[in-house]
Amino acid sequence: MNALTIFLGVIGGPQVIIIVVVVLLLFGGKKIPELMRGLGSGIKEFKDATKDEEEDPKNIDQKK
Repeated sequence: MNALTIFLGVIGGPQVIIIVVVVLLLFGGKKIPELMRGLGSGIKEFKDATKDEEEDPKNIDQKK
């Protein structure tokens, strides 16, 4: 068993529901879509950056 599984245990349905309820209580219903949009745009930027690097690693210095 790895250390994370020992620390967290097995995450099942009831645990996920508790986590969702806590997030809703902390951030409220209006903030969650805004947080998800920000997270999505950050992931998209990260993917684009890694994709550009994979396609043409020789031209990285030229983009700067």
